[in-house]
Amino acid sequence: MTFKEMIKKFWNFLKKDTWQSWIVSIILIISFIKLIFFPILSFATGSSLPLVVVESCSMYHESNFEEWWSKNEEWYNGRGINKAEFESFSFEGGLNKGDIIFVIGKAEYNIGDIIIYTSSTKHPLIHRIISKDPIQTKGDHNSNQLSIEKDISNSAILGKSALRIPLLGWIKLIFFEPFRAANERGLCQ
Repeated sequence: MTFKEMIKKFWNFLKKDTWQSWIVSIILIISFIKLIFFPILSFATGSSLPLVVVESCSMYHESNFEEWWSKNEEWYNGRGINKAEFESFSFEGGLNKGDIIFVIGKAEYNIGDIIIYTSSTKHPLIHRIISKDPIQTKGDHNSNQLSIEKDISNSAILGKSALRIPLLGWIKLIFFEPFRAANERGLCQ
């Protein structure tokens, strides 16, 4: 049997509607994503984590920008960030739990950029830069900064957000939500 015939036979097996062909197809899809797609995407973006799912509500805006700003204006003005400047930031309307973020690797970071970085937490944080010297961040929905956000080293930064795919990350989150604390489950409120 030639190589071409073996490929054709294997392809015909995958097209069959049997549980064996389904299992082999799933294994092939997972292998392709893990061993080919993500390494190529990591290389192309320059980030070890090219796609990230937002897992918390820390960047959520519970209302339109005007209402959100009126609640948070004092905090940002106290740090030299005014409304016009905030409106020029990328993703000025925040991020929702379940959004997928496309991450580009190490680059020039500016105040207002949403970066993804490692810290002492279980998962990387996805927060907005509010100061560059030293690099500090804050989640838009958080009332204040966390202590781990006040001096972030460049080596901890995995990249910055470049594109948002709304809510598609729930395909992943739905499997992990039952294992989260009750107050962390579900949509942001």
